[in-house]
Amino acid sequence: MGSPAAVTPRVEARPITRVLVANRGEIAVRVVRACRSLGIESVVVTSTVDRDGLAARLADRAVCIGPAPAGQSYLAIPSVLSAALGTGCDAVHPGYGFLSENPEFAAACVAEGLTFVGPRPEAVAQAGDKARARELARSAGIPTLEGSPILESTDAALAAARELGFPVLIKAAAGGGGRGMSVVEDEAGLRSRFAAAAEEARAAFGDGRVYLERFVRNARHIEVQVLGDKHGNVVHVGERDCTLQRRHQKVVEESPAPNIPEEVRHDIRRSGVAFAEALGLDSAGTVEFLYDADRKTYAFLEFNARIQVEHPVSELVSGIDLVAAQLRSAAGEPLPFTQDDVRIDGHAVEVRITTEDPARGFVPHPGTVTVWEPPAGEGIRVDSHCEPGYVVTPYYDSLLAKIIASGPDRDTAIDRMLGALDALRVEGVPTTREFCRAALDHSDFRAGHVTTDWIARRGLPDYLESVR
Repeated sequence: MGSPAAVTPRVEARPITRVLVANRGEIAVRVVRACRSLGIESVVVTSTVDRDGLAARLADRAVCIGPAPAGQSYLAIPSVLSAALGTGCDAVHPGYGFLSENPEFAAACVAEGLTFVGPRPEAVAQAGDKARARELARSAGIPTLEGSPILESTDAALAAARELGFPVLIKAAAGGGGRGMSVVEDEAGLRSRFAAAAEEARAAFGDGRVYLERFVRNARHIEVQVLGDKHGNVVHVGERDCTLQRRHQKVVEESPAPNIPEEVRHDIRRSGVAFAEALGLDSAGTVEFLYDADRKTYAFLEFNARIQVEHPVSELVSGIDLVAAQLRSAAGEPLPFTQDDVRIDGHAVEVRITTEDPARGFVPHPGTVTVWEPPAGEGIRVDSHCEPGYVVTPYYDSLLAKIIASGPDRDTAIDRMLGALDALRVEGVPTTREFCRAALDHSDFRAGHVTTDWIARRGLPDYLESVR
């Protein structure tokens, strides 16, 4: 595992000299800095509201491609391609979100002679369809949750749910970020939610196909960071625990995952590599699993064919620059290490600071950041595009920054994070800082005993009680 594949012919290297960054915010800043570290020029696309932002100023060049609505700028494939070709770019890095997992975009880049900094278009298409990805996992011998095929009607869903047993989870085949996903406890709930979930999926992804999975109550979300190259090599870079979520969206992530048996940790990592190998992964990706804390078993959830928001925790415990690794693999370079070379040392924790108000149901809050003073110190990293005067608009996600704390062990990393959150100053907009601090300092999190429904069941009620 992770050693060169002798049967795979060597791929001719195709040097990358100028990259179009097809994204915005903190991930655009992150990619620009990775390009600079490798001596690669960067061009950032922007909408009209982002053209004076940090990413645009850090890049070698910025190109405004449309107005604020994402459909007229960051999601407009012809405009993005035109910017890449017009500025002489030879590669496109999509970041996360927007077009990052759009197989048509990946294929269009290749058709124009541009290197897509991500998996092959065919792999993006296969991984992006959750039903197809689950079949691939099953064929690779990876455990999967009991589930149904694609369901065309409420009656078909009822029949499938009776066979699986309630509760069940309605999932969008092309979904992500919790959209098109709904837990139902009984037949009445399924009747009322099935059509709505399909419509939500259609509106979000242009694909209304849904299916059912058995719902695991005492669940944790564990994911494996994998890296591949164009020479048939695949390695894992440890696992992350992304269990602390609200409405199926991650709030806190850490690596390595606490409180799982070592044999399970080994098996999850091995399964992550097995899936990536079956997919023919030639870039960075993340294999997500659901861990049943009662049964101490795990099952495949989905594959993300892109860099993840939470990639910094894996970087800090491994010492591997994952964005730079993406760029090198895209250029045809072989991975410079094997699995035996990857060492996971210490612990890292990440929190997402967003302009949302936990006391009002995490409602996003546009406005102007009047004061921005990020924390610093030993073991503290801040990935952000924020600065004083930054305007949070209603057009995009509400992420201001990712704060990452690392240390020789989990307790040290958590303590450093708590200190960093105390030092962070943000004024002008509400943020999730205090909620994240309360969650990390809660005895359940300290003990590593949270589950995916912990915020709804315990964390948010405790926080609301404390601020009354």
